[in-house]
Amino acid sequence: MAVKPDYIIVGAGINSLVCAALLGKAGKRVLVLEREAVAGGCMKTGEITAPGYVHDTMATTFVLFLTSPAFGKIGADLARHGLDFAHTPHPTAVLLPDGRSLVLTTDRAANVARFNTLAAGDGDRYRGEVETVERDAELVFGLLGGALWSWATVKLLFKQVRQRGLRGLAARLGEGLGPCRGWLETRFKSDLLQSLFAPWVLHAGLGPESAFSGEITRVIAFATEAAGAPIVKGGAANAVKAFEGLITEYGGEIRTGADVAEVIVTHGRATGVKLAGGETVEAGQGVICSVTPSQLYGRLVPDAAVPAETKGEAEAYRYGKGNMQMHYALKNPPKWKSEGLEQVALTHLTPGLDGVSKAVNEAERGMLPEVPTICVGQPHALDPSRCPDSAGILWIQLPEAPRHIKGDAAGQIDVPADGKWTEAVREAYADRVEAILRQHIEDFDANVIARTAISPADLEAMNMNLVGGDPYGGSCAIDQYFIWRPFADTVNHKTPIDGLYQIGASTHPGPGLGGGSGFALAERLG
Repeated sequence: MAVKPDYIIVGAGINSLVCAALLGKAGKRVLVLEREAVAGGCMKTGEITAPGYVHDTMATTFVLFLTSPAFGKIGADLARHGLDFAHTPHPTAVLLPDGRSLVLTTDRAANVARFNTLAAGDGDRYRGEVETVERDAELVFGLLGGALWSWATVKLLFKQVRQRGLRGLAARLGEGLGPCRGWLETRFKSDLLQSLFAPWVLHAGLGPESAFSGEITRVIAFATEAAGAPIVKGGAANAVKAFEGLITEYGGEIRTGADVAEVIVTHGRATGVKLAGGETVEAGQGVICSVTPSQLYGRLVPDAAVPAETKGEAEAYRYGKGNMQMHYALKNPPKWKSEGLEQVALTHLTPGLDGVSKAVNEAERGMLPEVPTICVGQPHALDPSRCPDSAGILWIQLPEAPRHIKGDAAGQIDVPADGKWTEAVREAYADRVEAILRQHIEDFDANVIARTAISPADLEAMNMNLVGGDPYGGSCAIDQYFIWRPFADTVNHKTPIDGLYQIGASTHPGPGLGGGSGFALAERLG
């Protein structure tokens, strides 16, 4: 930059890009520094299986972004720079081992009617649950996405007290802390309907027995019905290109291959950064880091500038389960043995609620799950440009993978004594997943052109913020969430160092492609 930037942003994931775009729109000069060769964080696209097959190698579904306040402010601007989405009226489904399946559509009346056929009243109760989210939207989304330590939140809570009474508000907040298992088992009689929603808790970094998992699953059900499971036309990298164009339009700059080695702290204030190559870049107003606590306080900020209490909190910060991905190039779209799955964006293959619970427990204990929950995306069904004509793609996420392997729950895969993911373990575990796919898709082997598997260790190598392959920026257990994320004494996105701010999945409102932390900080600084 010819002129000193007002803010330097370290990292170029969704929160950094949102923050940079909004600060630029507010008239601030912004420089984004990304250590990798391309910007985007977990938004990456490439031909990783076969020529002509375009895969999102990490995140793919943008429902959280489309429903976010950030999109409300800059969605039209991003569209000017080429951002466009592909949709389907069939966002998600579940497929059980016995071949039974159930699809959620974006038509509430159709969902209610279908669910009522599964068990008397299940559809009506479903309608009541999503209407609860609509009725409580101001409270729920205010707490999920707003700056918690703010007058806006105080006013929100006072308003809720006036409407509900103090005890009524306490009761609603207490309800929100309930687990997914409790929510599903007390609302729905059908095991198939329970199975439809149970796997979604995994996409929030939680398990069915986790506190708050019931509320977040209900919110996801509402959001998925309302906005579907959209993907970016041409690949997630096109979202990054749109952001790059918008940030440049506002006078900002994104530099890739720029590894920040240190945040410069002068007299207790962040005044710039030093790159790994020795270059120093000054910031006029502050430095914003979209990194994990471990990286911020263990790598970037000099030890002398970190209070002992903060250092201890960073060392005690916990990371969650790892994640694994698999990608297939297919000659033709998959032929599912169960009807109605051909146009579904994301289908979960699972034994059901108990199966999800079992696999989560095994992964959290360091075991390779015996029967993993398999999330199968079909990008070609939404965006045919992702592959050759009449071909198909499978995008597979396995959200229950141990970061450090202690053993195999099935007793079939030999794991290294050091617990590290190896190519042999990765491929053997991928074979386990493929065996399940083969049970549900006709002529599977003959249809496969190529397979690429990405282990938790591979994910961390691709993005150092994915510690142990954890894509959620750290455990989302309740003691590391809301006002306690990342630390119990955290106030919004401030750090103990003046002019230094932290955003990203490790900060409120947590993981996902909503860009919430970048939006919240930009609103404050812009």
